[in-house]
Amino acid sequence: MSTLVTHAHSTTIDRRTLLWRAATVGLTASAGMVLAACGGNASTPAPAMASVAPATKAPTGTTGAATASAVAATASTGSTSFATTNVRMACWSQPISEQANIFGAQENGWFKAQGIDFTFMPGAGGGDALKNILAGNAEFAFTNVEPLLFAIQEGAKLRAIYNIYPQNVFNLLTLKSSGLASVAALKGKKVGVYSQSSGTRYNLLVMLKSAGLKESDVEIVAAGIANFGPLADGKVAATAATDTGLYGAQQGGLRDLNVLWARDVLNTPSDIFVVTEDLYQKKKDLIARFLTGYKQGTQWMLDRPDAAAEVAVKYATDGREIARNRAIIDIRNASTVSDATKANGLGFFDMDLLKKVDATFFDLGITKQRFAMDTIFTNEFLAGL
Repeated sequence: MSTLVTHAHSTTIDRRTLLWRAATVGLTASAGMVLAACGGNASTPAPAMASVAPATKAPTGTTGAATASAVAATASTGSTSFATTNVRMACWSQPISEQANIFGAQENGWFKAQGIDFTFMPGAGGGDALKNILAGNAEFAFTNVEPLLFAIQEGAKLRAIYNIYPQNVFNLLTLKSSGLASVAALKGKKVGVYSQSSGTRYNLLVMLKSAGLKESDVEIVAAGIANFGPLADGKVAATAATDTGLYGAQQGGLRDLNVLWARDVLNTPSDIFVVTEDLYQKKKDLIARFLTGYKQGTQWMLDRPDAAAEVAVKYATDGREIARNRAIIDIRNASTVSDATKANGLGFFDMDLLKKVDATFFDLGITKQRFAMDTIFTNEFLAGL
C-alpha cells in the first residue's frame, strides 16, 4: 500500500510553490518547472494520512562495502526478506508528472520488493521537505542544494545521499526581438525572477558573475507566477526560468526566445535526496533499500517514457494529459543524466563540481560560510544499486 500525506502550510510561499500555482492557470506548465534553491519558511506540518490510490563502475568518494553488498544481493534476486518498513518521503511539491519514476516504483512494486511501504508527503518547497525530516515526520527529503546548505549553516546535521537531477535546469530568457543575446547585454536592465529567495535569483547571480556583472548592475524584479507576462509585455528585458518553465511559456505562445543556460556557467545539481545525520549513521540498510527502488523507477522512466506518462495520469495532480506528461518526462529525463552519471551511475555527485558551487555561493553571498562538501554529500550508496 502507498499513501499520501496531506497537511496545511503557513502562508509563506517560496518559488516552487509559486510555479506550482502558475501551472493551474496554464502559463508555466507544471510545478516541476522550478527545481532548485528554495528556503521555504512553511511551518512544520502535523501529518494526516490519506490514501494515494492511483491519482498519486564504482563511484568515487566514501564507500560502504557492507551496504553495497546488501544492495547488490537484493537487486540480483529482485526479492527481499526484509520486514515491511514504513518510509515517508517529504517532497518539495505535490505529486506531479515529472515524478513518474516514483509512481513507477510504486506501481511496479519496486519499493514493495525492498520491504518498503511508501508514503509520499507533499510540501511547499525544498526547505519544507527538510523541516519534515528534521522534525521526524519523514525519513527522506526530496529537496535541493541551497536549502540544504542554509540549514547546515544554521546548525542542522544532514547528509545528501543521491543526486536526483545532476543537470542545472535554470535558464535566462530574452526576446530575440530585443537584441539582448548575452548576459553582459543586460547591464542596466530589469530582469524578472520568481521571487527574491528563489533559485531563479541565485542562478541569475551566478550568471551575472560569469559576465563580470554584479547584482547592482541590473534591477531584479520579483515577478512571481506572472513571470513570463512581464517579459512578453516588455516590462522586463529578461526573465529567469527553468527547463519546464520554458516549455510552459512556449506552449502558452511565447516564442522566438534567446535561451541562456545556467548549467553552461555552473552546473549545480537541481534536486537531491537528503537524510538526517542520525538516519545516515543508524539506518544505512534502509537508505540503500529506498534508493534501490527509486533507481529502478528512474531507469524505467528513462527506458519507457510512454509508460511513465500513462502512470502519471493515475498519480500526478497535473497529469491528466498523456501528451503533456510525456513532454515533461522527456525534459526531466534529460536532467537526470550527465557525463558524470554516465561514467559512475545514476545519482552520482561530482565532488569537484560541488566544491566550485560552494566557492561560488560564498563569493556571491548566497551562503555565509564555506563547507566541506565531501562530508555533506556522499556516493557510498551507489555501488550495487
